[in-house]
Amino acid sequence: MNGQQMNGQQMNGQQMKKSIGFGLLWVGLIGYAFIVAPPDQPDTWTLIQHLSTGQLAGINPLIVTLFNVMGVLPMIYASVLVFDGRGQRLPAWPFMVGAFAIGAFALLPYLALRRPNPTFDGDRNGWLRWIDSHWNGLAIALLSAGLLGYGAIAGDFSDFVQQWQTSRFIHVMSLDFCLLCLLFPSLLGDDMARRQWVNPLVFWAVSLVPLLGPAVYLAIRPPLPSQSVNPASPASSASQPVS
Repeated sequence: MNGQQMNGQQMNGQQMKKSIGFGLLWVGLIGYAFIVAPPDQPDTWTLIQHLSTGQLAGINPLIVTLFNVMGVLPMIYASVLVFDGRGQRLPAWPFMVGAFAIGAFALLPYLALRRPNPTFDGDRNGWLRWIDSHWNGLAIALLSAGLLGYGAIAGDFSDFVQQWQTSRFIHVMSLDFCLLCLLFPSLLGDDMARRQWVNPLVFWAVSLVPLLGPAVYLAIRPPLPSQSVNPASPASSASQPVS
């Protein structure tokens, strides 16, 4: 067996471990949400309706912020998945759409089934050019910062903790937020590689700052080159010089 075959087997083995890990995390998330999390409250659907329609009187601004951030995070993921999904065995768009409704519950199956994809082949239409633009990232970053500022300034933290302990909706939504922040690096490396931006410092800075890190990344990332190459992923290139 030559070295190339051994490397291929090692890569396949690593990919299999990642797929199993994401799959187990998905099953664990579902089990936690329906078995371990606090019970549903009678007013949950009324709260969701008021949050969805902008009837915010009497609702803790921290809950308003969290609810709206759970719409911003799928926008961040969509800005990466529209390029990552090209060439995958399954299209990314059903998982992207599902993420706007159920967050990581929809994205984890995609992460389990996807394969490394550090290239992008194909033309960019007007919609893809907008998603790839700094303006898209800047809009998402400003929206994220505004929501976080609103929640931090006007929110009632003690009330939020109490609701987190007693409401399944608030509890699971908070867990979903944490998972979406933690899972973004699994796509970040390939997105940076598609842009020929091998910079471990940027990779870890974006990965370690929840929400704002990925949002700012979208605002500053280089556009896709006209012809993609297949460089090493930043996540696996930490020992390479920073470019």
